[in-house]
Amino acid sequence: MKKRIVSSNFNENLSFLKDRLGIGKSFDVIQLDVEYADRKMALFMVDGFVKDDILHYLMRGLSLLSPEQLEDHPLQSLIKTYIPYVEIETTDDLEQAVDKVLSGPTVLVVEGLDEVIIIDARTYPVRGPEEPDTERVVRGPRDGYVETIVFNTALTRRRIRDRSLRMEYMQIGRRSKTDVVVCYLEDIADPNLVKEIKNSLSKIDTDGLPMGEKTVEEFISGRHWNPYPLVRYTERPDTAASHIYEGHVCVIVDGSPSVMITPTTFWHHLQHVEEYRNKPFIGAYLRFVRFVAVWASIFLLPLWYLFASRPDLLPEKIKYIGPTETGDIPLIIQFLLIEVGLDMLRMAAIHTPTSLGTALGLVAALMIGQVAVEVGLFVNEVVLYLAVAAIGTFATPSYEMGLANRFVRIALLIITSIFGLYGFVIVTFGWMILLIRMKSFSTPYMWPFIPFNARAFRDVLIRSPIPLKNRRPRVLHPKDPDR
Repeated sequence: MKKRIVSSNFNENLSFLKDRLGIGKSFDVIQLDVEYADRKMALFMVDGFVKDDILHYLMRGLSLLSPEQLEDHPLQSLIKTYIPYVEIETTDDLEQAVDKVLSGPTVLVVEGLDEVIIIDARTYPVRGPEEPDTERVVRGPRDGYVETIVFNTALTRRRIRDRSLRMEYMQIGRRSKTDVVVCYLEDIADPNLVKEIKNSLSKIDTDGLPMGEKTVEEFISGRHWNPYPLVRYTERPDTAASHIYEGHVCVIVDGSPSVMITPTTFWHHLQHVEEYRNKPFIGAYLRFVRFVAVWASIFLLPLWYLFASRPDLLPEKIKYIGPTETGDIPLIIQFLLIEVGLDMLRMAAIHTPTSLGTALGLVAALMIGQVAVEVGLFVNEVVLYLAVAAIGTFATPSYEMGLANRFVRIALLIITSIFGLYGFVIVTFGWMILLIRMKSFSTPYMWPFIPFNARAFRDVLIRSPIPLKNRRPRVLHPKDPDR
């Protein structure tokens, strides 16, 4: 946007700001004309973004000024002496002043000055930090990120009191001017990784970020048709802090309670903070159960269908696997019907008020439960195994990873029903090759499995005691690899 220099004509400056801010067209954009020390002044602000008590205090101080106090160096006198506030700056660009007003700060235009004064006395409607619904723990802090970026940076800095913690500010969106912060430890994070992420953010060319961090992710990560997430979302400050200490870079977007962690691997999405809130042995057991649940959510249904349709593949000792009666509807159609039904129920649960949640649960139990079996729509084994797979999906810590695994499960089911054993094997290997070839900001997605790193792979499979995890992940190329 072309720069518009502050004019020596006071009325001309006011006219420009009125036009750009839509004064008189938008009821919540306010122009307050005042006169202090025999100088005409005007305050521009957005109603609802201004701390009224602070602004009243500053205006009272200005009302006590005499003309003589602003004779010599009036701009410096105002910002250093007569406007006692911490967050204050000046600019000679009226376009920048417009953007500032729309972001929340108040702009003060003073007659005779070649710069305008920006007073950042803003406040936003905000809810209190609460424990995230998707990342609950039995023991641990109950605070979570909110929709205000300053609150989120404060929650992060509260846990990282390192002098090398950097919060680098950017604005993205030609119209929305959305605030974005890149957070990392300068003494630990790989400078090339930080540069790559900042370059990716600076290249975003769009009018706004209506979906916040999700829009940012789609711009910076690419691979739009790949269902697997290349960044990890968290609403917990302790989770973000632990990754920052490892050398990751976090991206915080204003208006979103989720913080993006970059880069991430497949295994990052399978870890949960609950594992580290228990003793190492218990944490290792919980991780093992979680891995079993995740693998079951992908392979249990396709394998059962394969064995049910090809009993000759089963050893004699487990010939009992498979339905004794398949019913009137083909098995593959039964699976697909329940998969679609589960998605319908999930969407209905999102849109259903909490007070009606119990009623929705009863409807689901009747629809997919015993009644559906009794009328011959489904067989018992189909309901049982799909219920186990659904539990595995819900046990996946990352919501995005759970949905991606569900898509792979459905694809495996369909291909296996068409091509049998060969289809199952080919799709499985194709899925593994896809994951192996993926990269998240130059980081191999399947590390430390491929390329293999024994020490790191041990920490992935087993929840190791914290005193033994004395090295940062090598794949992040940290400047300080030793914890």
